[in-house]
Amino acid sequence: MGRSQAFDTTTVVQAARDLFWDKGYDSVSLSDLERATGLNRSSMYNAFESKRGLFDAAVQDYLETVIRPRLQVLDAEPDGRTALITYFSGLGAAVVALKDGATQRGCLLVNSAAGLAGRDDALRAVVEQYRLELSAALARALSRPSIALTLPAVDIQARLLTSLSTSALLLARINPTEAVAILDSAIEQIESLGTVELAAQSA
Repeated sequence: MGRSQAFDTTTVVQAARDLFWDKGYDSVSLSDLERATGLNRSSMYNAFESKRGLFDAAVQDYLETVIRPRLQVLDAEPDGRTALITYFSGLGAAVVALKDGATQRGCLLVNSAAGLAGRDDALRAVVEQYRLELSAALARALSRPSIALTLPAVDIQARLLTSLSTSALLLARINPTEAVAILDSAIEQIESLGTVELAAQSA
C-alpha cells in the first residue's frame, strides 16, 4: 500500500506559481521551490516529476484562478462598452496591486512569452491559447449592439485591444506607471467606439 500524500496540492502549486510569476521559470531553482512549497526534492519529483511538471501545473492554476475569472466580466456584463471598460479598469488595478516590494509581477503568461515560450513548443501553445481566449472574449463584447460596430471593425478593435492588454502587462514588469497609462488609453479607445460609424449612418 502506497504512502498517502502529506501535503495539499493546490497550496503547493500556488506557492510555486507565485515564485515562477515573480522570478520567471529560468531563474527559479529547485532550492527556491523547496523553500517556497515546503516540499523536499524527492516529494516534489514524486508528485510533479520535474521542475517543468510543477511549472505546467502552476500555469494551469494561473489560467483557472487568475486569467479566466478576469475574463468573465467580458461575458457577464450585458453592455459591451461597460464590460470592456470594467475589464481594462480591473487590469489597471491589478497592475498596481501586483507590485510586491521591488518586484512587479505583470502576467505569468506574458512574461513566459518573452522567455521560455520562445523556445518551448508546448508552452508557446498555451500562451497562444491565452491570446486567442482574450481576443475572442473582447470580440464578443465588441459585437454587442450597444457599440454598433461592423464585423470587420470588431476584428480590428479586438486585435488592437488584445495588443494593448498584453503590451501593458509586459511593460508592467519594468514600468507599471506606463502600463497603467496604456490601459487608460485602451479605455479612451473603448469610449470612442461606434461614434464614427453612428455619425456616418445618420449623415
